[in-house]
Parts: sequence; C-alpha cells; structure tokens
Amino acid sequence: MNKTKEIWIAGFALFSLFFGAGNLILPPSLGAKSGADWFIVVLGFIITGIAIPILAIFAHAKLQGTLYDFGKKVSPIFSTVFCFLIYVIAFAIPSPRTAAVTHEMAIQPFFNSSPLITSIVYFVLVFLFAINRTKIISLIGQFLTPIIVIILLVIISISFFVAPGTLQASTFKNPFVDGILEGYQTFDAIAGVVVGAVIIISLNYSNHTTFFEKRKLIRKAGFIAGTGLFLIYGGLILSGALFSSTFAESISRTAILSSLSTQTLGSFGTTFLSILVALACFTTAVGIVTGTADYIKGICHNSKTAFVSTAAFASIVGVIVGSYQVDFIITLAVPALMFLYPITIVLILLNVLPEKFTSTLVFRSVVLATFIFSIPDFLGFIPGFKIIAQDLQNLIPLGKFSLGWILPALVTFLIANLPFFGKKTAKRI
Repeated sequence: MNKTKEIWIAGFALFSLFFGAGNLILPPSLGAKSGADWFIVVLGFIITGIAIPILAIFAHAKLQGTLYDFGKKVSPIFSTVFCFLIYVIAFAIPSPRTAAVTHEMAIQPFFNSSPLITSIVYFVLVFLFAINRTKIISLIGQFLTPIIVIILLVIISISFFVAPGTLQASTFKNPFVDGILEGYQTFDAIAGVVVGAVIIISLNYSNHTTFFEKRKLIRKAGFIAGTGLFLIYGGLILSGALFSSTFAESISRTAILSSLSTQTLGSFGTTFLSILVALACFTTAVGIVTGTADYIKGICHNSKTAFVSTAAFASIVGVIVGSYQVDFIITLAVPALMFLYPITIVLILLNVLPEKFTSTLVFRSVVLATFIFSIPDFLGFIPGFKIIAQDLQNLIPLGKFSLGWILPALVTFLIANLPFFGKKTAKRI
C-alpha cells in the first residue's frame, strides 16, 4: 500500500476513534456560553479534548502494550485498580449518555415517549449486538463518521453567512479554564488509553518493520486526526458563539445542536442529522460495553460467562443512567472526571516522555502528588464537602480553577529527577 495513503487511512481511523456523537453536544454549548471569548475557550478545549488524547496514542505507540502498561511502573495493584476504575466509568457514564443523546435528539422531537422506554430498547439492542459481535456495527461506523463530518462542515460553513453576527458577552469567568474542564467531558483521554492499543494493533504495518517507522506513521496519523478534531470542535464552538443570541438562557446542550442544525439546514437536515447521531451513539455504546466485557473476560481466564454477565450488567446500568437527561448525566460525571482525569493525563504524559526522565520513582511520586492535590477538586463537586474543598483550594496554586494538581505534579517531577540532573552535571564537570 502507498505510504501516503496508509498514513491518511490511519489518520481517519484515529479520528473515528475520538469522534463520538455524544461529544458533538459539548462544543456548540461552549460556544453559546463563551460568545465573544470563543477563541479563548477553543484554546483550553484543545488541551484536554485534542492534544492529550492524541498524546495517548503516541504513548501507546511507545509502549506497544495494553491499558495495564500505562500504570505498571507505579505498581501492579495501582495499575489493576486504575484499569478497573476506567472501565467502570466508561460503562457507567459515556455509554448511558449515548442513550440520553439519542432520546433527546432522535426520539423526543418526534414521539412523546418516556426516556426510560428509549433506554430499555436501546440497551437491549446494545446487549444483543455486543454478545453476537456482529460486523454490522463496524460497517455502519465506517460510513457514519464521514457523513456526519460532512453535515457538520456544512452547518459550520453556512453559519458564517446566516448567523445574526452579534456575539453575546461570555458567561464564563475564566473561558480558558472552562474550556479545559469541559474537555474532560469528551472522555477522549480515557478513550485514548482504553482503545488506543486496539487501533494501533489493527493498523497495517506491512511496510513498516522498525519501531521508528511505526512511530513516524502514528505521529503523522495523529496530526491528521488532531487537525480534523480541531476543525470540527473549533468550528462548532464558533458556530455556537455566532448563534448565541438565538438560544434561550436555559436551553440544553442537545437542544443547542438541534437548533443550530435547524437554523442552517432546515427541518429535513435536522431530522437526517438526528438519525445519524443516534446510530453513531449506538456504535459507541456497543464498543464501550464490548470493550469492558473483553477486559473482564481476560481477567477471568477467557470465560464466556464472565463476558456475557459483564455485558448484561453494563447494559442494566446503561438503562438506569441513560433514562436521565443528558445535562444531568454530564453533571453526574464531573466528580468522577475530576478524580480520574488528572491521573490519566499524568500517566499519558509520563509514558510519552523519554525513559531517562520517567523512572519508577518519578512515576510513583508524580502520580501520588497528582492524586493528593486533585482531592479538593473532586470534593468540590460533592454536596456537603464544598466548603471544605474551597478552603483547601484557596491554599493551593490554581486550586480555585480546579487545576490545583498541575504545579505539585510538575514540581514533584522535577524533584524526582534531581538525581538524573545531578549525574548529568557531574559528568560535564
């Protein structure tokens, strides 16, 4: 296969990995709230919604292993617990969210039915597809992503010409920080560490036999995927900002996307987009449930019973959580993300860095510092602990922005590497 063609195919594969239909509702909402400060929000959103996930792929390229390998330098017990928490959060939040998005975008506008009914039917189908491992899902996914991307690019392009043109004032106190924290909700960093290995292994490396050649292909493919995500996310944030004056103050995230498509494509375009988004959501849910069941199956010595039981349990959780509104599920996810995302980001960055800077001591100390200083951010979103959390956050640099873990992690990284820098200085002398 032509090398250029192979790179582009790999880039599109990575783009499809991160381009979840549920994530589509976040950028327009960010744009509507940011108004004139939309570009500052984009800069923050890029960090956690694009850069970190792409670095997760680079880390997988370096490790050539599984999710377990991301945390094994800390300890086998830590890595096992980390994997368990990642998978639990995956099937407890982003998977049910796809059902809620499907109901609000594709069912509710046309049928006056209960979201619980939608959630039940949705996850019964998810369970059946997961245990049968049908190829229909992968085939649908291959065609859905390009079609949805084309529709979104049309929406973004038309919005430049038909938007009111008056940008509203931002409702964010710190647009850059809000962009960073909203990027958590994409779950893309978690997606990167969960299924990045699967994508990399599935790439055709027939013409690439060395580690350097494989890494080069992945870096170029990552650049293509990252550029695609930037164009879509950035364009949707800008579109939301351009139409911000047309949205009601209390409008939901899904309603913003629906309104945006209606104002640019008309009612037919909105209906078509809703159906495609619903199908894309479904493929995402099946992928999450199947991936989680595969992980448990591997722990249980390839037990088929463990696979079916896990898929059933994940589907039941999906029915319960998926029956709630999208905005509630997003709010529900915040404490878990504030706890797990900083650790995930740190593990990604440490695994990308050269080995000489990432000894076992560095891994353990940096992860521990990140965990300790992210506790106030986690507690700040739990009722009953907000006052205590705020007092602690006021004592920590960047704490009031829910980013109090960043400087302690960086300082700990530098201190843990002092022996290395000391040896390097001694050699020069």
